[in-house]
Amino acid sequence: MRRYGVEYAHENIMPNDDLPFKLFVFEGKNGNYVREKHWHRSVELFALFQGKLEFYLNEERYPLKPGQFMLVNSNEIHSILSPEANWTIVLQIPLSMFEKHYTDEKFVYFSHSSRLQDEEMMQLIAEMYQTYIERACGYEWKVQSQFYMLMYLLVTKYRETEVDADLIKRNRQLDKLSEITAYMKENYTKELSLEGLAAKFGYTPTYLSRMFQKYAKTSYKSSLDQIRLEHAAKDLMNTRMPIGETAIANGLPNSKSFGKLFRKKYGMLPSEYRKTKMKK
Repeated sequence: MRRYGVEYAHENIMPNDDLPFKLFVFEGKNGNYVREKHWHRSVELFALFQGKLEFYLNEERYPLKPGQFMLVNSNEIHSILSPEANWTIVLQIPLSMFEKHYTDEKFVYFSHSSRLQDEEMMQLIAEMYQTYIERACGYEWKVQSQFYMLMYLLVTKYRETEVDADLIKRNRQLDKLSEITAYMKENYTKELSLEGLAAKFGYTPTYLSRMFQKYAKTSYKSSLDQIRLEHAAKDLMNTRMPIGETAIANGLPNSKSFGKLFRKKYGMLPSEYRKTKMKK
């Protein structure tokens, strides 16, 4: 396997605020990790250098091997299975950066199909990461020059100029759901019933439930549970709050339901997770 000159021993890296993108090591690098179905208003690239990952995009399975990357479009429903330790660099690009290349409805779409430029893309991602962690004089300019070369390849080699009308409609509906889930993320500790949320955004509960199922490929309850579990996991790592209190503080009814949901997502009980993850 080609190594691309990446130093694998570094911890997760987040960029400075002055960089127009996010570059970091995948949070599931230790394995035994599942990222449930979700979507966002950005374009993501997951470049796998060691180990393996499985992606599910719009219900289709895409196994990833070292030397390959997965391109996730804006508002594309995806989940990630990380069964074992891996080294994956993630690049998140705000959708607005592609504004000059929108096809319709403020929309841009990139193909998942392999291209002759795939190896060059992997090399650029590796070089960007290496440049960033070394932080030599002028590194900000160098890493951005590498980034803009990658952007050039995306819009000239991977962008689809003709996009299906159904895809545009789904994108529009997921924009609406993004507004709703943003509210859920801000108020996850509160009582958030489907009926109350539907009334706030001008929908009937039945219609809102169908929106989640049809366009997000998940249920309203599952979406809310995932938001709460992610915050609870952070509390387990960073506080000594009792398990039951952690559940209630994050909007979950009790420690029993918390444990069941947590084990399904993380493969272990909250107490076990705390022992392995809590900062010393």
